Amino acid sequence: MTSSTDPRPLPAGAQADPAAARAAMAARLEDEGALGPGPVRDALLTLPREVLMPQAYVRRSTPGEEPPWWDLPDWSAPQDRPELLGLLYGGAGVLIRHDGEPLLGRARGTRSGASITSMSTVMGLTSSLLTALGLRPGRRVLDVGTGAGVTAAVACQICGDQGVATLDRDRHLTDAATVRLAGLGFRPEVVCGSGERGLPGRQYDRVFVPYAMERVPVALVEQLAPGGGLLAHVTGASPSWPGLAVVERTADGRIQAELRAVEFAHRAGHGMDRICLGRDFRRRIATEPGTRTRRSTPAPPADTDRGLWLAADHLLGGLVRDSAARHLSIGAPGCGSWLRVEPAGGSGRNVTTHGPRDIWNEPQDLAARWRAAGSPSRYRLLIEPDG
Repeated sequence: MTSSTDPRPLPAGAQADPAAARAAMAARLEDEGALGPGPVRDALLTLPREVLMPQAYVRRSTPGEEPPWWDLPDWSAPQDRPELLGLLYGGAGVLIRHDGEPLLGRARGTRSGASITSMSTVMGLTSSLLTALGLRPGRRVLDVGTGAGVTAAVACQICGDQGVATLDRDRHLTDAATVRLAGLGFRPEVVCGSGERGLPGRQYDRVFVPYAMERVPVALVEQLAPGGGLLAHVTGASPSWPGLAVVERTADGRIQAELRAVEFAHRAGHGMDRICLGRDFRRRIATEPGTRTRRSTPAPPADTDRGLWLAADHLLGGLVRDSAARHLSIGAPGCGSWLRVEPAGGSGRNVTTHGPRDIWNEPQDLAARWRAAGSPSRYRLLIEPDG
């Protein structure tokens, strides 16, 4: 999952001033613990996101309204600038593309039907991961998944554009990034191609993948220089309990890797199968009586037991959390099983289940194994020939 896609209002003084908007965004990220002093903060304070994203969609239709519709504010229209600044610096994900359209040469206005097909990641997630990369002047960086070009721009600002390459499978995105990065004075290598292949024959000090994957591609690991590091979110089919793969090549060429349980992750990459809870399935979990209701004193595993839930995603599989539910609700779309946990007074709770899977006992049994192993939040990650 990713954090909120709803932008936060900018302070009144920042609604017409890009520099003030950047400062307000940085201050908010610092308050949230997603950004601290250092080169990433300095880069974000100077990076005019309106050059990289001179247009961004804002949804005007209400939830469930058909067809959905969006407006496309444009920086070239002065009347659009206050709203666009709020979208770009409000900290949320930025909707940049509708229905696979080219980004260059678009007219401002309204779009309806179809869907949003590209977005720039929420800034809290981006800034924390860019900080974790340890960008420094002179480091060679491979950005796998160009998107709006934000990561590439920060890498160019810190490391110098001669050592930066950004790669995306979509020609429309790389064409736009080439033009807009040049508008900032940056000329990294921009390549249209498969992210899983990287750029064979090259070596990089840092490799960054801004989308979730099922496994770490061996090709990207092979492109790590001695002392290099790679960051990529790795998840199963469920979006509920992600992990962050941290891969390092030691100075003597050995690979060390671990999978860390995290709260938020990037969106799934192209072609990655995802399971989800549809609206009807969520309604059934919330309202139907189920097959069995029992009273339980043991509490379900806490949301903060992320290492356990990460293990559940990989060892149990097929489970999705309804993150909008007030209390723990989990479904297994593949077989129609579900779980609902509700307080029942005192220290007890009512546990209602339905379907062939016992989604209550499965996590409880795994929790016992997890606690016996020391309640880990990190796991050793082995990179095998198939990834």
